[in-house]
Amino acid sequence: MKPRPPATRYTLTAIVLHWLLALMLTVSFGVGWFMSDLPFSIQRLKLFNWHKWAGITILALSLLRLLWRLTHRPPPELPAPHWQQQAARATHGLMYALCFAVPLAGWGYSSAAGFPVVLFGVLPLPDFVAPDRALAATLKSLHGTLAWTLAVVVLLHVAAAFKHHLVDRDGLLLRMRPGRP
Repeated sequence: MKPRPPATRYTLTAIVLHWLLALMLTVSFGVGWFMSDLPFSIQRLKLFNWHKWAGITILALSLLRLLWRLTHRPPPELPAPHWQQQAARATHGLMYALCFAVPLAGWGYSSAAGFPVVLFGVLPLPDFVAPDRALAATLKSLHGTLAWTLAVVVLLHVAAAFKHHLVDRDGLLLRMRPGRP
């Protein structure tokens, strides 16, 4: 029996998780940015709750994605200079870490501010910490800083993918494209 050649694309599960997280992160970041400048209102409270639900969903999807990645080999790296391969590994590692850190900091902030997270309005989640104004202020700032850091890292990731697609023309972007090869 002939050995199977290594896959040239990511698995369908990896592709779906990648694009679902990309969509969730983009929308959640946009809503977070928009709602932060709104005056206190019903709309702002609704957006805050939606943002919390999105954050918990992002946390869960990130865990699924990490577990999938740890149990399923990605396609082999494409030929590239060593520094580019190192930069790609570092960027991916940082994105994974931030996909956990941003929602956890937000959840901690919500707990410290005394606003429970009730997932989809029906499932109360445990508070990380007791209410504490000083801690809430620190975690709010940390959540914002981490979110902006994630946004910058995601933009670097997107720029590198387009560079590979438009300049190098090496097919890297096609490996994560939904649909048939």
